[in-house]
Amino acid sequence: MASIVAVKDLQKVYGDGFEALKGVSLSIRKGEILALLGPNGAGKTTLISALCGITTPSGGQATIGGHDILSEYRAARAMVGLVPQEVSLEPFEKVINTVRFSRGLFGRPRDDAFLEQTLRELSLWDKRNNLTKELSGGMKRRVLIAKALCHEPQVLFLDEPTAGVDVELRRDMWRTIEGLRQKGVTIILTTHYIEEAEAIADRIAVINRGEILLIEEKGALMTRMGRKSLRIELDDPIDAVPAALAAYDLELSPDGHFLSYHYKTGGEGTGITRLLQALAQAGLSLRDIHTSQSSLEEIFVGLVREDAA
Repeated sequence: MASIVAVKDLQKVYGDGFEALKGVSLSIRKGEILALLGPNGAGKTTLISALCGITTPSGGQATIGGHDILSEYRAARAMVGLVPQEVSLEPFEKVINTVRFSRGLFGRPRDDAFLEQTLRELSLWDKRNNLTKELSGGMKRRVLIAKALCHEPQVLFLDEPTAGVDVELRRDMWRTIEGLRQKGVTIILTTHYIEEAEAIADRIAVINRGEILLIEEKGALMTRMGRKSLRIELDDPIDAVPAALAAYDLELSPDGHFLSYHYKTGGEGTGITRLLQALAQAGLSLRDIHTSQSSLEEIFVGLVREDAA
């Protein structure tokens, strides 16, 4: 699939010498949802700001739809919609006028039918004549999304789009985002709700201290780096793990009723069959067993900790 956003060795150095971006390179495919994950101060917002023309990179190159973000900034910017992290709206303007004005800024012809459809999809149509200062925080975020979509962009950047939004509104937003993806819009999002990235993203990119640690298909990443846990419930509690089972690095629960065994999902063998045989040979009787798989959040935390070490 062709790339719609191409970034090569992008750098951003501030006047005090702080390197916010240290040679970031990545390629984003048309029509995909890419989740950009990283701790606070990792460079997520700086990268988005550079691609959207809000800040000027210090070095490197980037194109959007084949247009260089510096030498062809007007064409590149016209392809982009941005939902910023901070809510900033004209408080005394009506919702419909706010969205209509944003469309006009990009030189798009008036299209009331399209704006109505956009506002309806975001449950804003009934609020179209309200002043933005009259809206709740969640509704204001919806207006930001409507502003970002009003000129029909091909690439949508979402910087913490559901921060401070209640669960119902969050679900509505993700349904809207999935609908946009089905229309071919490319979506790049940052989020602190990693379970959302796990649910909707096609690929995951992890950034820390201005550098991309990895970019990989979500499923492949979770298979390669994830681990599963086998929780074994014993018929009778034990005081300690038998010496004969030391090789399996089992964890014993404080009450002595449970043993936990961890194994890589991408390994050649799990070792579970041998473990169960060893448990029987050690004279332990099992009541039940349960398996669980590590989440994307656990993988992310592990990557960031490893990078900081």
